[in-house]
Amino acid sequence: MKTFDLFVVELEKTTNDTIKTDSGLELYIDTKFNEFEHRVTEGPVVAVPFKYKTGVEPGDTLYFHHLVVMNEGQGLTGFENHYLVRYNPEHTVNNQAIAYKNSDGEINLLGGWTLLKPVEEKEDVSEAIIDIISLEESDKLKGEIAFESQETKDLGVSRGDIVGFKKNMDYRINIDGQEYYRVRSEDLLYAEI
Repeated sequence: MKTFDLFVVELEKTTNDTIKTDSGLELYIDTKFNEFEHRVTEGPVVAVPFKYKTGVEPGDTLYFHHLVVMNEGQGLTGFENHYLVRYNPEHTVNNQAIAYKNSDGEINLLGGWTLLKPVEEKEDVSEAIIDIISLEESDKLKGEIAFESQETKDLGVSRGDIVGFKKNMDYRINIDGQEYYRVRSEDLLYAEI
């Protein structure tokens, strides 16, 4: 199968609705109240866009935007369990392919996306007598560059640098058991020096 500007992934299901206990017991999770957190955001690649040289090969694992599987997903007509993932390296807002893991286990970013490790911000309290209690959660607007890409190099930041990003851009994605923020490079605002 040849696709122009789409990846095709094969998914057994679009929602992670079960968990396995240490004893091997599989439990069902009702995801209707928390569907966003349980959407599948990775799958094996079946086809790659021939219009672009991405480095992705069939069989690699593609990490993608949650919209790919939202509302029954973007299924490929005539192919059961195959889903379309849009790719546009020039406009990240039109690019649902975030990263891929190749056969060597290396994670590579795609088309303007950045993966950031969450950074815990600590409050400075000068008096030990006063205990500050906050009922509001502060916005998490910082992250550590986890993987380099051409876009991060162009911005002058590299792996390990702490960067700030626009409010409400802290969407999470899990890759190999590690949680990251997936942020468009254009939404990065500054780097701490």
